[in-house]
Amino acid sequence: MVTNAPDIVDVVALGESMVTFLPTRPGRLADVPSFERGIGGAESNVACGLAAAGHSVRWVSRVGADGFGDHLVATIGSYGVDVSAVRRDQARPTGVYFRTAGERGTDAHEVAYYRAGSAASAMSAENVDLEAVRAGRVLHLTGITAALSSGCVELLRELLTPGADRPLISLDVNHRPDLWRGAEGAGVVLELARRADVVFVGEDEAEETWGVTGGPSAIRELL
Repeated sequence: MVTNAPDIVDVVALGESMVTFLPTRPGRLADVPSFERGIGGAESNVACGLAAAGHSVRWVSRVGADGFGDHLVATIGSYGVDVSAVRRDQARPTGVYFRTAGERGTDAHEVAYYRAGSAASAMSAENVDLEAVRAGRVLHLTGITAALSSGCVELLRELLTPGADRPLISLDVNHRPDLWRGAEGAGVVLELARRADVVFVGEDEAEETWGVTGGPSAIRELL
């Protein structure tokens, strides 16, 4: 019998990647005349790094049916990442953001995000290839995805539900308060982290997000 089951890979990374625009010279966003294009995304960065190190990796996401989506898929795929499960959204655009260079000594910088209503923010269990997501030895997620929309939160909850087809799941907390629609973000990320098998969180981040102090042992007790 012929099946269309996806190949099992070492790692699957699910999350939004965006096209980035960095100024060609220092200055405020209001003043710089031109920008250079790149890509950015916590999950796709992990995917590209692991692929470059020789692992088999799949990136799963949604992008717009636009040139920026084409650029993301082509660039991430050029690292050897499997992008066959990336879906196109005919109604929503690919997210983009602009960032200035950090000030020397302080790293102060401006960032302007244009990701509200993006294709990836509409990810859900209904429009993501769950079979491809689960066809990995490790599934890598981040708290950023949870902040994008209520549908994304429910998608992560479903993926983190125990089951025979659930891979080992790692979660990078990566809490971004500015992305959340209210004050519930820290609690939602904690809920998700408690369901994951491996959690990446720094001591400073744990204190800022959950108010926990006392080092690694206190963080482990919280989780």
